[in-house]
Amino acid sequence: MRKIITTTFVTLDGVMQAPGGPDEDKDGGFSYGGWSFGGYWDDVMGGIMQGFMERPFELLLGRRTYDIFAGYWPTATTDEAIAKPFNSTRKYVVSHKQMELSWHNSALITGDVIGELRKLKQMDAPDLWVHGSGKLIQTLLANGLIDLMHVWIFPVTLGPGKRLFAEGTRPEGFKVVDTKVATSGVIIATYQPTGTIKLGSFV
Repeated sequence: MRKIITTTFVTLDGVMQAPGGPDEDKDGGFSYGGWSFGGYWDDVMGGIMQGFMERPFELLLGRRTYDIFAGYWPTATTDEAIAKPFNSTRKYVVSHKQMELSWHNSALITGDVIGELRKLKQMDAPDLWVHGSGKLIQTLLANGLIDLMHVWIFPVTLGPGKRLFAEGTRPEGFKVVDTKVATSGVIIATYQPTGTIKLGSFV
């Protein structure tokens, strides 16, 4: 069974909305789009992302993230190390409505989304990687479908904005399986869900 793996850029206060640009996602009047471009990127982060791109993978995306990626990567003239695997791999987009898929090698998941996602996990195929896709992550968390979470924590707070752990969050324990720190202070932590949290008392 293949894994569903998420990789998410978040602020210290948990905001994941629009890290990539000012027009990426203005929902709720969000005015801090592009917050990840504060001189944070270094060779450590580049090496990690390159390692991700060198592994076999397929993409699992929410509708908004799919639209952003489909509008950029097919004609991208830079970042070939990302563009090439993104454009060539199989892409699944989750939407509650029918939509036209313009990006090569794309497939729509709609209707019984949870059932279809469970079928996807059973396939003998590369792991499914989720980038961005906040609402999709909430659905995956609520249904226990995430196997590994790469969380890139940037040293900045924003206050308002969509958060990684929001409506889909349920009580659950996680195991830290890897951590790296960029020279800019970005922490890249990898978490594996372990199940029910254990309660106790210091009294």
